[in-house]
Amino acid sequence: MIGRLKAKFIVINMALVLTVLLVMFGLVFGITSRDLERESVGMLRAVAAEPMRIFRPGERHDKVQLPYFVIQLTPNGDLAAVGGYFDLTDEKTLWELLEAARADGKETGELPEYGFRYCFGRSVWGDCVVFADMSSERATLSNLVRTCLVIGGVSLAAFLVISVFLARWAVRPVERAWEQQRQFVADASHELKTPLTVILTNAELLKAHAGDGENVSRCADSILTMANQMRGLVGSLLDLARVENGAVRRTMERVDLSALVEDAVLPFEPLFFERGLTLETEAEPGINVNGSAQHLRQTAEILLDNALKYSDTPGTVKVSLRKQGRHCVLGVASPGEEMSKRELSDIFKRFYRADRARAMNESYGLGLAIAREIVTEHRGRIWAESRDRVNTFLVELPIL
Repeated sequence: MIGRLKAKFIVINMALVLTVLLVMFGLVFGITSRDLERESVGMLRAVAAEPMRIFRPGERHDKVQLPYFVIQLTPNGDLAAVGGYFDLTDEKTLWELLEAARADGKETGELPEYGFRYCFGRSVWGDCVVFADMSSERATLSNLVRTCLVIGGVSLAAFLVISVFLARWAVRPVERAWEQQRQFVADASHELKTPLTVILTNAELLKAHAGDGENVSRCADSILTMANQMRGLVGSLLDLARVENGAVRRTMERVDLSALVEDAVLPFEPLFFERGLTLETEAEPGINVNGSAQHLRQTAEILLDNALKYSDTPGTVKVSLRKQGRHCVLGVASPGEEMSKRELSDIFKRFYRADRARAMNESYGLGLAIAREIVTEHRGRIWAESRDRVNTFLVELPIL
């Protein structure tokens, strides 16, 4: 799919470039051809008006000069040819040229078979026909065509190389999204496969030991546990889908983030106490942001829940909220094993868990991914730092 998308991008890009080049070169050729013809006809008409005029060296004039000759018709019907560059002694050829020009039936025209452009005129000496050589004009247009072909070929080759790089660059986000989607489906299937297997196994045991009260109770507990786990996973997936579908933007309002953080911390204090952890909160008052109170609270709860699951005990978890210029920074620091740079980046990916062995049943690796989407919708950023066996998750948001 990605390969076809790149090929389609390159084909469309090259078709556009080829169309532009053809139009541009066509306009250049047409304008040049028209200008050459206009200048040639202008010279012919000037000569036809004054067939005996000869320019002196250095004399200024606004007409181009081309090799030409004039056939003058005498009152008694004879021909008198005047001009340079040409052999005018062959009267038969001159009569052929004159008859060909008359047969064309135009005041000015071309005789391609002879390579001349002609113009009928009348001067004080009588009727005349001026013939100008077209070889220079044809050579100019031929050179122009060759130049355009060379420039066009080089340009197409250059644009082809550029299009290949542009295709890779343009398709990279799509390729990354496609890979993430495939990984997401694989991870979600894996996460759902285990509880479904447990549920089916216990259902079969229930059917086989319908009369055994102890086994029935144990199987029912397992089914209930796995069902709750699946409900939690499905709920997390729905939360992630809602955030990605713009649920955050639809509920934006003025939010007192200081009060919101303090309220979010309260339900977690007994949970931290049970695990042997101390929870400290230091939030500057009066910090207001434009956002969704529901989703900002969810973000704080995700960070607190993450600290609760992965902190080393005993220890102290510190929650802080402070102003920093035109932004505010929410931080949750907890003691634990230091994470590598790659883990600090990957930890916000879907279904990623830094320590799967210590992950509780309720952990699906979706919490931090949901938090990242929420923070992004609030025009903020979220990142993690790890040093001196302290892992800190930070959220930066613009303040009002």
